Amino acid sequence: MSKPPRRSIVSSFGALSLTASSAASETDPNLDSALNTPPPRVPAGVIGATQRTLSDIREERDRLKALVESGAAGLKELDPALIDPSPFPDRLADDSPAEFEAFRKTFLEEGQQIPIQVRPHPELEGRYQVIYGHRRVRAARDLGVPVKALLRSLTDSELVVAQGLENGSRQDLTWIERALFAWRMENAGIKPRDIKAALSLDDQEMARMRSVWRALPIDLITMIGRAPKVGRPRWLELAGALGEKPAMLELARKTLSADKVLSLPSDERFREVLATVQPSASPSQTEVALLAGSGDRLGRASFTSKEVRLVVDRAHAASFAEFLRGELPSLMDRYLSQASAAKGSG
Repeated sequence: MSKPPRRSIVSSFGALSLTASSAASETDPNLDSALNTPPPRVPAGVIGATQRTLSDIREERDRLKALVESGAAGLKELDPALIDPSPFPDRLADDSPAEFEAFRKTFLEEGQQIPIQVRPHPELEGRYQVIYGHRRVRAARDLGVPVKALLRSLTDSELVVAQGLENGSRQDLTWIERALFAWRMENAGIKPRDIKAALSLDDQEMARMRSVWRALPIDLITMIGRAPKVGRPRWLELAGALGEKPAMLELARKTLSADKVLSLPSDERFREVLATVQPSASPSQTEVALLAGSGDRLGRASFTSKEVRLVVDRAHAASFAEFLRGELPSLMDRYLSQASAAKGSG
């Protein structure tokens, strides 16, 4: 017997509007004409079909949100004790309970303004898993009140893509949280083009994220935490340092397990780890890694009061030497111009 042709992950999202439409029309039959319009068909094999399909998903999501917020769509009120986290977490732990407490206070005073989205638990009957809205579930559980939810039937792959689309519009996720979520999507079997489209990444940014999660064990990243003030360059710096010194991984873990370090905010935990695996250079000499845009280490540069030394990996040494010879005259002219200007202003 021949197997039926498989649909791509994103093309299967065409059924999502039907699931939401059924729930909505049971509550208000007049919504049929608004909800039952089929999404446009996308020809298979066309370059950019993924982007167009993801655009359709975004439009469908936004349309459902508008209907839900107006009270028109069919919602369920669920006991938050029956709702489990997503199997693909997209957020690291907050640094301080104060952040969640402020959210909980707003939830108590103003009520739940936006419903969460859940799917039936794939293994436990009568339970659900969050698609997004984890903090709202936690707040409702703490307050002992039901949570408003829109039910959607999604596979694991569909769930992780839906979370990715939601994350793409969120400004509060840190760079490392987005990188970890991209890693979880890749581990779930999502194609790179779909990950990039869902999180609005280009090839270079995807390569940088890969270089970090391949060099840094996930448990180490989790121990460091969200690090909201630490951006991509410093995560690449840490990945480069540990990539050169894999034996330092256990020392980094030991540093993070110390009670004193555990009590620090995540930004400071990051600095402690970086200082451990890449100690500050002595005042007489400074060394910096030469990193490509992808985060790959190409060599190093060292600076002292007497000399400047560049050491480039053998694969790039000959071409870099030729490039540098051509650039040196203009580089020296720029240096002399700046030195002259600085001397004049002094």
